[in-house]
Amino acid sequence: MSKDMPLNSLGFAKRPEDTRVVVAMSGGVDSSVVAAELAQQGYDVVGVTLQLYDHGAALAKKGACCAGRDIHDARRVAETMGFPHYVLDYENIFQEAVIDEFADAYLGGATPVPCIRCNERVKFKDLLETAKDLDADCMATGHYIQRKVGPNGPELHSAADSNRDQSYFLFSTTPEQLSFLRFPLGHLHSKAETRALAAKHGLPVADKPDSQDICFVPNGNYASVIEKLRPGAADPGEIVDMDGNILGEHRGVIHYTIGQRRGLGIGGMADPLYVVKLDPDHRRVIVGPKEALATRTIPVREINWLGDEPFTSRKEWHVSVKVRSTRPPRAAIIRPISATEAEVELIVPEEGVSPGQACVFYSNDDSRIFGGGWIWKGR
Repeated sequence: MSKDMPLNSLGFAKRPEDTRVVVAMSGGVDSSVVAAELAQQGYDVVGVTLQLYDHGAALAKKGACCAGRDIHDARRVAETMGFPHYVLDYENIFQEAVIDEFADAYLGGATPVPCIRCNERVKFKDLLETAKDLDADCMATGHYIQRKVGPNGPELHSAADSNRDQSYFLFSTTPEQLSFLRFPLGHLHSKAETRALAAKHGLPVADKPDSQDICFVPNGNYASVIEKLRPGAADPGEIVDMDGNILGEHRGVIHYTIGQRRGLGIGGMADPLYVVKLDPDHRRVIVGPKEALATRTIPVREINWLGDEPFTSRKEWHVSVKVRSTRPPRAAIIRPISATEAEVELIVPEEGVSPGQACVFYSNDDSRIFGGGWIWKGR
């Protein structure tokens, strides 16, 4: 193909029909629209859906991705648009790389984010390699995030629609993965635009509700899943205040999260109490006043750095960070300890910072994401 040919919409100097793109299809409206749009534009589209788990009630649960109904929906979209579709059994990989760590993290008193691990260890690792094995030029997903080409290569940027932005869940995307990935929905300004495109193509999932929960957790009941995976995990223990005074009994550390106020079963106190720490080794839930939740210094490890300069090239990075997916970025200073470990200082303390959550780094000047890492308990 001539080097003088202009780049197509996926960034290749090829005709669309000569450009193969594997689309990761969950069966939802977002990835379905990506596949349909690319197919209509003439690309050589191959749809792939992952069978991640076989979880009894979860298979029939509305709003869970990668379950039986969703595989059927993805197949119907492929039939509607006339491109091949494959289902790959990734159950063992998903169990080992995501579900087991999820259970162990909860047992360790952390609050894990399995969706990030799924992207990092399954979709953007094993599935991405499968896409290359299929001779694809790139892999496209329905995530709401933007990939922009800067002077030093591809960059990760927040979605145009801040209400749909999924950058928190994609911080661990590496530069190598970013070179191969495409996110065609990141520039859209609302979910309504996505559904309008689905309706334009006559897709059977145009009005399908969005998934809300972790896909392998039916009804959002984390504790019941962990009890099945790790029998005995719900052993009762003591609820104590910050001085160690016993205030009551809990029904298992796995039922509690940092910052929780309701459902503690220790009424009659003069002031509201919150879960400020979990001590699974001694089966203790430590509670205290709201101000005890405020955190200014956060230890972060397993850092994936997406800046142009090496992470350790500066003593301090002045950025904004998110410590929970539902919170806006807040001003912070990152102090590197090594290429993958740092201390993050929040300019204004945050409440409810929990080990197991991600700390994602954002530019103060534009929409760029500089990566992030995992919050841990520190040394």
